[in-house]
Amino acid sequence: MAEPLDLMAGYHFGWCDPEGVEVVGAQGKALRPALTFAAAIACGGGVEESVHAAAAVELLHNFSLVHDDVMDTDPFRHGRPTVWRVWGETNATLLGDALQALALAVLCDGAPEMVTSEAVIRLARATVTLCRGQYQDCAFETRPSVTVEEYLSMAAGKTGALLGCACALGALCAGADHRVVSAMHTFGTELGLVFQLVDDFIDIWGDPEITGKPAHSDLIHRKQSFPVVCALESETAAGRDLARLYQSRHPMTAARAARAADMIEEAGGRQHTLRRASAALDAAFAALPEELATDDLTALAQLIAHRDR
Repeated sequence: MAEPLDLMAGYHFGWCDPEGVEVVGAQGKALRPALTFAAAIACGGGVEESVHAAAAVELLHNFSLVHDDVMDTDPFRHGRPTVWRVWGETNATLLGDALQALALAVLCDGAPEMVTSEAVIRLARATVTLCRGQYQDCAFETRPSVTVEEYLSMAAGKTGALLGCACALGALCAGADHRVVSAMHTFGTELGLVFQLVDDFIDIWGDPEITGKPAHSDLIHRKQSFPVVCALESETAAGRDLARLYQSRHPMTAARAARAADMIEEAGGRQHTLRRASAALDAAFAALPEELATDDLTALAQLIAHRDR
């Protein structure tokens, strides 16, 4: 990418400040490329065969983050102003578009010839599914109610699709057969659900000093996150109080968001979220043949599941 997109990209990835001066300590965890590498190794491949696929997955993930920040008007990511806050919504959107295009280019540059076609198709389909999930997530904000089933379907697209693709691409790059690639895809998709549920949990009950995001960001935006949906469906007094608060025309101040968090916990939203995340983690490992459940994949799965600790 040419200037200024490379500057914006470098800033977004945490490599430099807005002036291009190198910095350290503002980068993400790179879980998705790590899953690609771990899946490839579990299937008998290695880093060399899967590095382009891993890079493509990370580029696509960051395309979605840049666009998400614009759509959600999130002011911070990893404790720093988001790209749209520094360069504006239009430029941030263009950066996201460029990262998406670059993801496909990088994948095509390096995928083994025998799997290039399937790999590209999987990445493209994951992009469409991710965008559909993000559309549903945004649409939920204007609806009076969302069911648990609708939420889980959204999460499978918004977050599960890319983690499933990351694992499947790793298996493809290692030359695994269709059965193994499919198992890896299911494993990653279930991990994506775990990731989203834990993310929802962290937004309400996590430590902003660790997350780098303002406390109760989802609640302030009246987002229908999983704990909220569970609370609103609970038919409890606290759930009804939460519904009235969410439907109020008054601004959702920090104090009101803190009250909402208490209502959600009282209505059972906290425990329902933890139980459903645990069930998704079990489903992920159930989909994975025992010989593929390597220490690396297990460690990454546990990291995803216990980011709230």
